[in-house]
Amino acid sequence: MTLARTQYVRSGDADIAYQIIGGGEHDLVLAFDFASHLEEVVAHPQIAEFVGSIARFARVLLFDMRGVGMSGGVASASAALESWMEDVVAVMEVAGSRRATLMAHGHAGQMAMMTAAAYPDRVASLVLVNAWARYARADDYPYGLPAEAHESILRMVEEQWGTGDDLVTVAPSVADRPGAREWWGRVERYSAPPSVARARMQAVLDLDVRDFLPLIQAPTLVVHSRDNMFARVGHGRYLAENIPGAKLVEMDSRDHQMGMFGFDLVGLVEEVVTGGKADVPAADRVLATVLFVDIVGSTQFASEAGDESWRAALGHVERVADDAIGLYEGSLERHTGDGMLATFDGPARAIRCAVRICDEARLGGVEVRCGLHAGEVIRRPEGLAGVAVHIGARICDLAEPGGVLVTSTVRDLVAGSGIAFEEHGEHELKGVPDTWALYAPTG
Repeated sequence: MTLARTQYVRSGDADIAYQIIGGGEHDLVLAFDFASHLEEVVAHPQIAEFVGSIARFARVLLFDMRGVGMSGGVASASAALESWMEDVVAVMEVAGSRRATLMAHGHAGQMAMMTAAAYPDRVASLVLVNAWARYARADDYPYGLPAEAHESILRMVEEQWGTGDDLVTVAPSVADRPGAREWWGRVERYSAPPSVARARMQAVLDLDVRDFLPLIQAPTLVVHSRDNMFARVGHGRYLAENIPGAKLVEMDSRDHQMGMFGFDLVGLVEEVVTGGKADVPAADRVLATVLFVDIVGSTQFASEAGDESWRAALGHVERVADDAIGLYEGSLERHTGDGMLATFDGPARAIRCAVRICDEARLGGVEVRCGLHAGEVIRRPEGLAGVAVHIGARICDLAEPGGVLVTSTVRDLVAGSGIAFEEHGEHELKGVPDTWALYAPTG
């Protein structure tokens, strides 16, 4: 790849460093993770070849995020939130780009998702590589880093920053090659000093952009390394499940660093950017009743009861749910870490199944909650997705311990079935427009 000239554009109170590489008819805005430096990161031949290959069919607008590498501004991601989207637009404007594909890696994916949600007319498509909506674990997000490990990773970042030793985690496939760790050490040092790197990692742990996911309209490709040690593949699966119409491709790789994979990522990106037909099975859109089951207080339960008791409780709930789903002719779609997702052709059977699961789980000393919604779902090889799935999960979050909540859609569909309901008020659902009337079945 021919070295491009680094330029600057003023965005608010920061100078944002960018390069324009290639001259294709399609534009692609590209940002790497928070360990990056516009000129040093592409000094590695594999990454240079990766970016250069994209530049054969697109004009690449490569830039450093605010506070990263050659770009000025705050180092804290939380303080940069309101400016991030303006920075992307500023780079596009100075390059004369009206509409572009956003391609982002790791932490930069959060910036790209927010921009895609806020500026749908500027984002033609979205490519997220080893990215996440949040990095820290939560009760409703089991894929992230647990709270007890936060201080360890912050200390490790600060102590190892600039040595290149972290390459065994972010790019194990090249870590032992001559000069590789020296190159990564330079990327880290040029990206930020250790204290700033720690502050960035803390900001990453604090940040959650999940509410933006259902607002994304652009066609989205989620690519994630299946054995990624830095960002577990569950992060990518969550994005694909919660961004409308997103496609997930899992790479047989341990690498987190973009451009290192022994995988044709460039070919996938070209299909997204140029509109080429992807060689994957088409998704099926079907009407279904979605049932989410969630163990109440799972994190606290596991902490207080211990691993052995937690595994026994989870096994009990899974057995109860498997039996009930089979009895009421449902389909178990997946386990969610502390619960499960199932679908049914008939909403009445789904309600009766939910009530049975709650009752049987309680007999084993475990409280669960259930949420149901009926609507169109997208059935793809990698799993179930669609707005109806997102709504079902949010309703489950609102149910009381041992309780079942359904939407008015489900209640109306079972009229005449003999199932009675109590009103449960109108609620706002995170990431879903409007308010929703919810009901609890009573018989």
